[in-house]
Amino acid sequence: MASIGKIARRSFLIGTAAIVGGAAFGAWTVLKDPPNPLKPAEGESVLNPFVLIDGQGITLVSPRAEMGQGTETTWAALIAEELDVTLDQVRIIHGPPAQAYYNHALMGAATEGYDASAFQRSMGELMGHLGKVFSMQVTGGSTAMRDGYDRMRVVGAATREMLVAAAADRLKFDPSEMVTYRGAVIAPDGTKIPYTKLAARAAEMEPPHTELRAREEWKILGTQFRRRDIPPKTTGTATFAIDTRLPGQKFAALRLSPTRAPIREFDAFEVARMPGVEKVVDLGDGLAVIANNTWVAMDAVNRIPVTWHDAAYLADDAAIGQALESGFDLEPDSMLRNDGDVTKLPEGTERVEAEYRVPFLSHATMEPQSANVWFDGGKLKVWTGSQMPTFALRVAAEEAGLDEDEIEFNVTYLGGGFGRRGEVDVVRYATRIAKEMPGSPVLLTYSREEDMTHDFYRPAAVGRFKGAVKAGTAVMLDAKVASAPVVGPALTRAAGFAPGGPDTAITEGTHNQPYAIPAYRARGYAVPDMPPVGFWRSVGNSFNGFFMESFIDELAVKAGADPLQFRMGMTRDEFLPAWEVLNAVKEMSKWTGETPEGVGRGVAMCYSFGTPVAMVLEVRDGRAGGTAAPEGGGPVRITEAWIAADPGVALNPDNIEAQLVGAMVYGLSAAIGEEITFAGGAVQQLNFPDYEPLRMTQMPRVHTRILEIQEHLGGVGEVGTPPAAPALANALFDLRGERYRTLPLRKAVDFAV
Repeated sequence: MASIGKIARRSFLIGTAAIVGGAAFGAWTVLKDPPNPLKPAEGESVLNPFVLIDGQGITLVSPRAEMGQGTETTWAALIAEELDVTLDQVRIIHGPPAQAYYNHALMGAATEGYDASAFQRSMGELMGHLGKVFSMQVTGGSTAMRDGYDRMRVVGAATREMLVAAAADRLKFDPSEMVTYRGAVIAPDGTKIPYTKLAARAAEMEPPHTELRAREEWKILGTQFRRRDIPPKTTGTATFAIDTRLPGQKFAALRLSPTRAPIREFDAFEVARMPGVEKVVDLGDGLAVIANNTWVAMDAVNRIPVTWHDAAYLADDAAIGQALESGFDLEPDSMLRNDGDVTKLPEGTERVEAEYRVPFLSHATMEPQSANVWFDGGKLKVWTGSQMPTFALRVAAEEAGLDEDEIEFNVTYLGGGFGRRGEVDVVRYATRIAKEMPGSPVLLTYSREEDMTHDFYRPAAVGRFKGAVKAGTAVMLDAKVASAPVVGPALTRAAGFAPGGPDTAITEGTHNQPYAIPAYRARGYAVPDMPPVGFWRSVGNSFNGFFMESFIDELAVKAGADPLQFRMGMTRDEFLPAWEVLNAVKEMSKWTGETPEGVGRGVAMCYSFGTPVAMVLEVRDGRAGGTAAPEGGGPVRITEAWIAADPGVALNPDNIEAQLVGAMVYGLSAAIGEEITFAGGAVQQLNFPDYEPLRMTQMPRVHTRILEIQEHLGGVGEVGTPPAAPALANALFDLRGERYRTLPLRKAVDFAV
């Protein structure tokens, strides 16, 4: 067991305070203790960020956004496990924007590759403190559990022992004689005192020596526990930003420039006099209408005659494609792997070259961007779904001309995020609009068309790969990837600053794969003047997974090797967990390397966010049910999927399975049918009929296996997306003998619907 006695005193600040006759508890790693975000009323003590106990019960604070990935419940479970309460005994809320809720895992994640040394991991731990310096309360990068795994268990353990100390002091027993069970402290004589009766006294206690529970002692973690957000979502009682209603509620819709450029001119004379319209707002790069309901606002704003300036970025697909091609003539932005010498090959090698292409992609969240904002001139209140609430708060303060402590910022459930709700545009526009209607709350809702055509997209990219094989294995791989930079622009928009150095997103999923290839180089090329891009589920891994694993398959074919065995041969001694997930899908799918006529199978293995994931997909030519059509002439159907992942520790196996399957669906949607194209500087896809995700009738049967072999905890929410597209493309090659190197695949393959 890991002793935290010294940690609790020297590395963690334990705060306690009385609230409503009770107390609040919490802990966080400190170099300098962050201010507490919870402000007590008169007569109350300073509150602590994570655990609140009062006469009504126990409240656990989750500072990570719940957008369907189960973070809220699992974060609370980390605390509840050590606090010795059950999840049905606690209330879970989202914390306000605050430095105390910074993401420690985010800044150090770049140093934690599969082959990271102990020194590199310690440097990552140190770099993690920068998250506090920059108040990075961020839900993203599959870091929520890696961030909370140790910190929140310490919170629960320290709080539990302080409550025990309070009970021991009251009953005059030695604390070592006391036990806890389901939210109460029990004395040797059987006296049971609920935590709610001990909180005020515990608030005065110093954190005693304690130990974290061993895994075999866990009662919640590692078991199948229900997510707390599922019942309200399935009954329609969950509150998303789009659902919020306040007294005197007004509604707004906007119409932004299709070219993201300023307005040339507009005439709102007639629209301003439409029934239900209260005001037309000039936003500079767009217009907004405030009305008595959303539909009136949307209809009105789209009736305004308006002309726009031209786009400042490349205006059409031809120009974008040419720029990506020319990007390889630039100096490399990065060379994050350079093992051996890719220019010197042993005799007898066979060479392979290939070029791959992917388009821009929209996030296409189910809930369009929305925010409800109330402004009275001296105060501001915001309700929205945000993956970066501290940065959204900063933007709201800037727009309102207020200090941040004059703003009440409420984070609701997010109707999908995938990186899109890390952007701050909806808060910026909503605050600007609300200022035009002081004293009334204004709910801004993007129409689906505005949401899709003003997204910050997954970048289009081109990958050029060279490789060589000898004696059945790869001996050289040289990868070049050109795309728009992602990290700098996205962080500049959200946080107002961007780190220097290379854009790691351009080659992530290429430079960090656990393959033992003697000569292995990966270079990234940052292409300027592209349409705006941002973080999209699995970020650069989403396209580099397709590039890399398609090319690995091509190397296997050139080597005359079974594609799965080819991968296993290069991973066993390099990174055993990668070999294990490959072996797992081999066992689950009963892979033999042989498929009957009309059936194809493809495999892919991607390491991302600290977790290796292997996937096998099966496709069939034919009609519904997978029956082969004459001469294989029917549309292709994906019939089976096998997924294996090793996150190190399966904190909630049911939720991990759900995330793997959902992420695979996201990846298959992009692989088969989704793309964003440009003409005249404007996006051509306006709604789901133009941008079609995977349909329910296209969904394969899915089989999953979760391994716990690797030493370190890995991410889960995004890791199932990268292998989906290459596994499908490789299955199609097995089926038809034709290599598809450009997405979306519907342009070359007829898929069953």
